[in-house]
Parts: sequence; structure tokens; C-alpha cells
Amino acid sequence: MKTRSLSGHQVGAVGLGCMSFGGIYGGTTEEESQDCLAAAVELGVDHWDVAEIYGMGHCETMIGRFLASHPADVKIATKAGIYMEPERHYSNAPDTLRASLEGSLKRLGRDKVELFYIHRREAERAVEEVVETLVGFIEEGLIDTIGFSEIAPSTLRRAAAVHPVAAVQSEYSLWTRDPELGMIQACRELGTAFVAFSPVARGMLADRFPDPTTFPEGDFRSPNPRFIEPNYSYNCEVLRPFQAFCASRGWSTSAAAIAWTLDQGDHVIPIPGTRTAAHLRDLAAGAAIAFTEDDRAEIARLLPVGFAHGSRYSDAQWYGVERYG
Repeated sequence: MKTRSLSGHQVGAVGLGCMSFGGIYGGTTEEESQDCLAAAVELGVDHWDVAEIYGMGHCETMIGRFLASHPADVKIATKAGIYMEPERHYSNAPDTLRASLEGSLKRLGRDKVELFYIHRREAERAVEEVVETLVGFIEEGLIDTIGFSEIAPSTLRRAAAVHPVAAVQSEYSLWTRDPELGMIQACRELGTAFVAFSPVARGMLADRFPDPTTFPEGDFRSPNPRFIEPNYSYNCEVLRPFQAFCASRGWSTSAAAIAWTLDQGDHVIPIPGTRTAAHLRDLAAGAAIAFTEDDRAEIARLLPVGFAHGSRYSDAQWYGVERYG
């Protein structure tokens, strides 16, 4: 596995998003999840991205159990700032973040994590104040570096003026190009890694499309406009020629999607999510694909910027995400 720089470490160019272990895209078992983590270690996928809220602590606990029985040199990123009680809200208050971080460390069975993100920024609180809180955690040895999820470039610049920001995380793929409106560029300028979640478009950039009629209750995609008719059928129609192109080149569609994300800059690190070892092997293979200029031109022709039908989030899902552009 090729490597890229993140949090002062060299990590596999492809990371692992661990939200799926919490059942948000359907049920899984402890055995299946741990098999996936074992495959990650084998493949050199050593940057694991999790969050307190994923499975309401279940994902962190499962990772902690795995590492207790299978010690491995992996770099852990976790996140805090989203809370569901008494109702969904965001808080970046020092005592709240501390409680979350301490809970995450306990579940993970660790003294510290390499990267700690603000999962959603509390709009009413100055980001400079939040960075000061995070710097305090660094000084205590609880975290190595800091990051933010789903923020605007302007927020990154304000935060970086206080302390270096190791990573910014947001959705980025062939069908979600918003970060190109300033975030990819700002991260490059500031020496910040851009961590791309959902790089295979929540399963749409695959050899077989997911079927919305089979989504289980609570599946994140069910209210998503891109998976609701007529948008879903339009998106399938646009993506089929891309699937055929990938097949003609001997690539799986998912691996090619990962390769495209990596091709957007040396500071871009995709973290595809999966529940299975077999799928992870396919995704990791994207790190070995090298595009020619003809490949790049054909991909741009087949999937021009903004091709997707429907917004990437429903109105409710946009809550807390900083929009820009």
C-alpha cells in the first residue's frame, strides 16, 4: 500500500471509514466486522476513522476489542460534537468535548488517539475558542493532532491561524465535488490533509447499484434525494457508461472511484466505509491504479462536474454542515 502523510504519520493512502460497523447501512455481526479489520491490517489500511456517535459508541467498542486481541500499529481518528440527548444538537464546550474524548479513549482501550475531530462545529462558539480547547488536549497527551469535519474553508483558515489543523473531513467523490470550491485548495495551501468520506458515493460507484427498495429502516440513504425517484433512476443511467468504461480497463468501478479520489492531490486521503473484508480488498486495490491522461479525459467526459441528480443531503441532513461556494 502506498502511503500519504496524515497527523505527522505516514499512513496507507486508503483509509477505513468505520461508520458501517454501527449498522447505518444495514446489519452486521461482530465476526464480520472483525474480519474486515483484520483485512485492513493485512492490506496496510492503517488509518481508521470512527466517531463517538457511530453506533452510539458500538463502533469504538468493537475496534477496542479487536485491538486488544489483535495488537496492530494503526492510527485512530475519532470525532465528537454531535449529541442526541435530549434532542439532536451540537456542542463544542470544553467539558462536553472532554467527556466525549475520555469516553472514546475508554471504549478504544487507548491512552490517546492520533487525530481528534470536531464532528460538527457549534456555530455559536468561536472556532478559535474551540481550537484552544483542542490544544489543551494535545498538551495533556490525550490526542496528537486536531481536525474538523464538514466545515468551510473560511473556518479552516481561522482555526489554522491559532494552531495547525491536521485534517479536514468532508464528502468527496466523482458525484460530490463541492470541496473543489475552495476546501481542497485551502488544505493544500495550509498543509492540511483532506480526508474524503463516501468516496464511492454511498455504494453508487460500484459494479452493482444499491437498491433503495431494500434499504433497512434507518438507512442513511433512504431520505437522501439522490436515492429517491426519479433522481435515483437518472443517476443509474448516467453511471452505467462509467461502469462499462471501468470494466473495459480491467478495474472494478469502486476501485476506479478510489483511484480518482487519490488522483486529485497528494494530500487527499479517501476513507471508504465497508462492513466486509472482500469489499475492503476491492477498495484498497484503487491505490494501485494509475490513470493515463486519456483515462482522465474519458472519466471527465462520462461524469462531468455536477452530473448527479439531487442534493447530497436532505434538508434535515444538511443541519450543521457549513456551506460555501
